[in-house]
Amino acid sequence: MTDSGSSNGGADEVKRKFKEALDRKNSQNAKANDHLDGRSKAAAPQGNASHKREFRRKSG
Repeated sequence: MTDSGSSNGGADEVKRKFKEALDRKNSQNAKANDHLDGRSKAAAPQGNASHKREFRRKSG
């Protein structure tokens, strides 16, 4: 019956390690906020081109 106490302590240790790893991961992702302004360098990436596309029938 003493195994349940030691396994519970082991489970707490595993939970603590996972929480520390998750905190490290989240702190690394929090540093990358370069694109948070929401502005794109492209003026109209999916807008109309400066000229209208021309469709031609095949001649042969």
